[in-house]
Amino acid sequence: MRRREIVRALVVALASGALTVTPVVAQPDPVEIMERVDRLLRGDSSRGVATMEVVTENWEREITMEMWSLGTEFSLVRVQAPAREAGTATLMAEDNIWNYLPKVERTIKIPSSMMGGSWMGSHFTNDDLVRESQLIEDYDIEIAFAGDRDGDDVWEFRLTPKSEAAVIWGHLEFRVQQLDYMPLWSRFYNEDGELVRTMEYSEFTEFAGRLVPAVMDMQPHDKPGERTTIRYEELEFDLDIDESFFSLQRLQRRR
Repeated sequence: MRRREIVRALVVALASGALTVTPVVAQPDPVEIMERVDRLLRGDSSRGVATMEVVTENWEREITMEMWSLGTEFSLVRVQAPAREAGTATLMAEDNIWNYLPKVERTIKIPSSMMGGSWMGSHFTNDDLVRESQLIEDYDIEIAFAGDRDGDDVWEFRLTPKSEAAVIWGHLEFRVQQLDYMPLWSRFYNEDGELVRTMEYSEFTEFAGRLVPAVMDMQPHDKPGERTTIRYEELEFDLDIDESFFSLQRLQRRR
């Protein structure tokens, strides 16, 4: 068959529907999605007030905190209530964390050996404050599932530590709504692949024109009934603050 006849035959086939062309659908970039989720939750900078409720088998406590952040490497958290703990504060600057204890007027730098310790008696660790903001740097990210879950279109991600990353988790899993990029939960597994704890996000609320989960609930897998719940009461984004705000002098202020 001559070339002109081949072209004519293809045109006829396409017109009649005998041949179809399947469009190429671009696959979403998992790193870009996780970066967008982080920007939604954090902004370039932020300030907020939240209540943290800690429930354990033997006791319960509640504290109110004021928090500031700049990018992914700087944050400051200061306790407002109860009165006996007011002024207690934690500063993160890049990979370093300091705690300030106003009762004894001491500033303590957290050594690497204590990074896995409980933060403020909660089910969060000191390492969470640093590593939460470095997921993209420390983990390879892949989409494990994309589609319908319980009537919602979601992405589910699996995060595997990079070979050079100094992290404590064997892998992480995240579920994110496709519609608005809201995180629904994250799961933390040890090196043996066993589930250690789950973070659930809920009560999506608009603060300063931005939709965010107002409640974050951390639940340890081996301690049913225990939890740490953080509930935002105020939240604003993109403030005019710079790195100098996150200083040891600011850490030691009572207000």
